[in-house]
Amino acid sequence: MNIKVIAFDADDTLWINEPYFRETEAAFCQLMESYLPQHTAARELLQTEIKNLSLYGYGIKGFILSMIETALAISNNTIDIRAVEKIIDFGKDLLARPVEVLEGVPDVLSALKDNYRLVVATKGDLLDQERKLRNSGVLHFFHHVEVMSDKQEGDYRKLLKHLDIKPEQFLMIGNSLKSDVLPVLGIGGHAVHIPFHTTWEHEHVDIHIDNPNFRQIEHISEILPLLYAMYS
Repeated sequence: MNIKVIAFDADDTLWINEPYFRETEAAFCQLMESYLPQHTAARELLQTEIKNLSLYGYGIKGFILSMIETALAISNNTIDIRAVEKIIDFGKDLLARPVEVLEGVPDVLSALKDNYRLVVATKGDLLDQERKLRNSGVLHFFHHVEVMSDKQEGDYRKLLKHLDIKPEQFLMIGNSLKSDVLPVLGIGGHAVHIPFHTTWEHEHVDIHIDNPNFRQIEHISEILPLLYAMYS
């Protein structure tokens, strides 16, 4: 097998992301506790986020707007303006979080960069993802960065066309079966799943994958012996 390009998801594959969202969600639900129990507020927020994906896409800015919309809805538009200011501050704090690269990532990228074209293929807000890449210390390893509005089969086909490669020459590595694995396998590419301990509920899928192009590992450092075993 002739893998030419290895693409990495960014959030929770290269660096920590989702735990910060869950901390912010918890703070939001605590703020709303006078209107709804925290678990109910969390459910309302999730429903609002999913409804707004087609408008705002993925990322922190859409999350902020969804928190404000949820707060207005569950308070019947009576929430104090100071609470809205607090929600905006939650979002700004999230945007200002330092980038914490996951253990083993720089070593793996360094080991791969001379033999493969390395690509970032991620969802999210463009400005925020560019900020995290700049501050991560790993941007120099990558041949190309693609911040995608979504990760469906068509989105990956566009990426492969841009990279001028065939699906069988492409390997995607990420923490989401829904976004990083299933659509890539669907177009004939290769995918490696690295589960992360915290995953957004919208990304959960309960499925058994039986595909020769699929592997699951527990830590990114396992990618090197895996590549040797699979593709040498």
